[in-house]
Amino acid sequence: QVQLVESGGGLVQAGDSLRLSCAASGSAFSTSAMGWFRQAPGKERMFVAGIASSGGRTYYTDSVKGRFTISRDNAKNTVYLQMNSLKPEDTAVYYCAARRGLRQSGAIYILGIEYEYWGQGTQVTVSS
Repeated sequence: QVQLVESGGGLVQAGDSLRLSCAASGSAFSTSAMGWFRQAPGKERMFVAGIASSGGRTYYTDSVKGRFTISRDNAKNTVYLQMNSLKPEDTAVYYCAARRGLRQSGAIYILGIEYEYWGQGTQVTVSS
């Protein structure tokens, strides 16, 4: 079992920055691919960013490229999402997700169905 707890959300103005954190329990974090998703009101949950268990590869949805950075600290069992130049359209509940692996790899997953574990979400609201 893996438990994920997100933090760092809040209300900010357009152009501001936020850093989301996702703390994972259990010993499987270092072999888990991690992802961030978001769900805006009335919309489906969408992929935002993913990072391989090795930490060597990342991938972003087009709308956040150049503004968001995903990273991980395996020693702290934590994955981060640094969000800069925030826009009102970034307003959503942000979820952290994990997919366990048998070993570290460079694989990244972009579909929600490919992830086994989810956090409870953290609200990010960007005012104009």
